[in-house]
Amino acid sequence: MSKKYALFYQSADDLRSKAPAHFPAHTQRVKEFHGRGTLLMVGAFANPQEDGAMSIFSTREAAEEFAKGDPFVVNGVVRSWKVLEWNESLS
Repeated sequence: MSKKYALFYQSADDLRSKAPAHFPAHTQRVKEFHGRGTLLMVGAFANPQEDGAMSIFSTREAAEEFAKGDPFVVNGVVRSWKVLEWNESLS
């Protein structure tokens, strides 16, 4: 088994009006962490307004660093976030 860390985002009520202005900076952050090799997967659920989004990181520290500086979090696009340890069983 291999430990990974899942970052869950809960969207703010006004996601659709707030997100576009911060999407380019958020995308740049995604590329930065993916380039470091610490962000393994990222994406929104089918209904991001209700279900939010999830990312998978190689370390808890990277997940927390990402969230704390993510323009979506800093600018209120994301209402809340949490990191859970995940035991990947197929690696």
